Amino acid sequence: METALSSPAAVPVYAFLLLGGTVLILSGFLARWVVRSRMQTPKGRPVRIKSLFVPFTFLIVILLGTLTYFSFFHTSRGFFFLTEGAVALTGIYLIVFYRQVIKPLQIIGNGMELLKEQDFSSRLSRVGQAEADRVVDVFNKMMEQLKNERLHLREQNHFLDLLINASPMGVLILNLDYEIVSVNPAGRQLLEIHAPEAVQGKRLHQLDSPLAAELAVLPPGASQTVRLNDASIYKCTHSTFVDRGFHHPFFLIESLTQEVFKAEKKAYEKVIRMIAHEVNNTTAGITSTLDTILDTFDGMENADDLRDVLQVSVDRCYSLSRFITNFADVVRIPEPQRSQHELNRVVTASKRFMETIGRNRNIEITLKLSEVSPVVTIDSVLFEQVLVNIIKNAVESIERDGHIYIRTSADPVMLEIADTGKGISKETEPKLFSPFFSTKPNGQGIGLIFIREVLQRHDCTFSLRTYADGLTRFKIIF
Repeated sequence: METALSSPAAVPVYAFLLLGGTVLILSGFLARWVVRSRMQTPKGRPVRIKSLFVPFTFLIVILLGTLTYFSFFHTSRGFFFLTEGAVALTGIYLIVFYRQVIKPLQIIGNGMELLKEQDFSSRLSRVGQAEADRVVDVFNKMMEQLKNERLHLREQNHFLDLLINASPMGVLILNLDYEIVSVNPAGRQLLEIHAPEAVQGKRLHQLDSPLAAELAVLPPGASQTVRLNDASIYKCTHSTFVDRGFHHPFFLIESLTQEVFKAEKKAYEKVIRMIAHEVNNTTAGITSTLDTILDTFDGMENADDLRDVLQVSVDRCYSLSRFITNFADVVRIPEPQRSQHELNRVVTASKRFMETIGRNRNIEITLKLSEVSPVVTIDSVLFEQVLVNIIKNAVESIERDGHIYIRTSADPVMLEIADTGKGISKETEPKLFSPFFSTKPNGQGIGLIFIREVLQRHDCTFSLRTYADGLTRFKIIF
């Protein structure tokens, strides 16, 4: 006997149940993929939901088409229309499902691409789905914050660049290998760097600069005052800043030259005036008394020895007066009366004036002058006195049998006086232009102070040191 379940009319029912169960199982898997957004294949490659939705839709269409075929040929017309309605509803559901799930995820995926490209100016559009629109709003707010943060960071960096470039302090930034990355204009001037690109990638000890040599031995976290052989005084600080989790070294260089010179000058002016006042008043009284006594013994017999002793005392008083006057002259240096002069002519005149002293000690003074004489604006009287002092110091350093070379150049405008004397030690260099310091046994320590004062009033930069070739050079740059 044929049962109801084995009748031809039951075939569509079996097919409908089978297809319905298949659709429910596949829908469950799809819902799991929607929650996870992405799944990993066995090879580790990401699979997008949109790529899964297309074959899933194609499979449902095939299954529903098969169900329609069975309902048309093996069941009643009412069941056929019911099946067609189910097909239409399934199609509408798939369209709604695509618009509500797949399309929002695609838009959000596009937003992730914008974030990956760091395009913070673009925004996502709302899609009309509550959960997706919430994600879109959060994403757009995040993009706005990132844009504002980047803009704020750029403004801060721009302001910091302007501040560093305008700062009177030298700023020297190095990388982790202690190679120079950047130097601001003040730093280039202090380090005497004429071509910034030429020093990038170099280390401090590779620069031809006394200040760079001092920075190279400054330990991290230290701050100390450095005095160079050109009378310049700097406060140098070695510190670090954090960038991307690493400590990058940098140096701050502050020029203290003018402040220290003003303080020193104020101090020694006061001391010299007080000493000169007391000494001159005392020696004037003593000299007057001794002169009166000499006049008294002038006509007396057997008083020659006494008169000689008195005369020596008078001469000593005058020598002491001249000694203190030399100190006072440093304080009373007049302001330069500048006018234009040919540098070669000024140098030649000073050389002729000092030739006799050099000849007496078998010291040859050689001129190496620029073919086109540089024209400088100087007080010729004060400047010639500076040259005489420099050449005199060179002669005293050589003592006997040597050479002095005087050279001028037009680019840059410079005067150099080199000698073959005994040289200057590294320990002595920082003290050269200090008040009352002298390397001579009977030196007063005012010659280099006078030179420093005059050159500074002429806005010249200068240096004095012994080089590797054994020559001691006094360089003056106008």
